[in-house]
Amino acid sequence: MTVAQQAPPVSGLTHDQVRAVLPHRWPMLLLDRVVKVVPGVKGTATKNVTGTELWFQGHFPGQAVLPGVVVLEAMAQLAGVVFALAGASEISYLAGVRSMRFRRPVVPGDQLVLTAEQTGGGSGFAEYRVSARVDGQVAAEGNLTIADPATQRSVRKV
Repeated sequence: MTVAQQAPPVSGLTHDQVRAVLPHRWPMLLLDRVVKVVPGVKGTATKNVTGTELWFQGHFPGQAVLPGVVVLEAMAQLAGVVFALAGASEISYLAGVRSMRFRRPVVPGDQLVLTAEQTGGGSGFAEYRVSARVDGQVAAEGNLTIADPATQRSVRKV
């Protein structure tokens, strides 16, 4: 999609509207609201962390901490929304994680404010700079690659 063809920004996607964009379902659909998306460029979303989430049953009893991989998945889902609204197929895969850092624990009662901004890409994939913040403090940040399997070349058998 060229700049001239860029889709208009989308604001205020509810949880149900996010379900129409991503194939994820409970318990793996982590985005509660997509605040704003500029398709193919950037997006902002929220995830409300509640003590009833299944991860807290074992991580960690007596001192609940949201697993880092769940924070990473929430950021990847936002990047997937940005990618999908730019014309990628319904299912995209997390294809790479680089320079991911976890700066503070995320606990029940926190609200994650997620951002994803495209920094590069090519045919069938896009790279994003992502972050997750709680009360303005960085909880996690790094770089992700999202791939559209519908555009990937099949591997030739030898």
